[in-house]
Amino acid sequence: QVQLVESGGGLVQAGGSLRLSCAASGRTLSSYYMGWFRQAAGKEREFVATIGWSGGSTSYGDPVKGRFTISRDNAKNTVYLQMNSLKPDDTGVYYCAADYRRRVAGSDDYAYWGQGTQVTVSS
Repeated sequence: QVQLVESGGGLVQAGGSLRLSCAASGRTLSSYYMGWFRQAAGKEREFVATIGWSGGSTSYGDPVKGRFTISRDNAKNTVYLQMNSLKPDDTGVYYCAADYRRRVAGSDDYAYWGQGTQVTVSS
């Protein structure tokens, strides 16, 4: 079983950038397909990005394409989400998730989830 801890959230002005990290412990990160999701207050959880085991395969939700980049460093057991050109609509709690199985872009059927990190984008 893997434990996931997100960090890097905070308050940023529109147009700014943040980099989120998701640190894994308990098992080797390279065994897991990884995803980022977000949930705004009063809204359903939304797919942000996913990345394959070696990092060679990535997918993004339409609202973040061209602005966000998912990456991973298996040696550091960490997955990242670089967020640029942030907008107020990007505000929410961001979660990372892990699963042994290949996950279809958009699916939230992941076995393991972190506790989330808050991102707030002011206008």
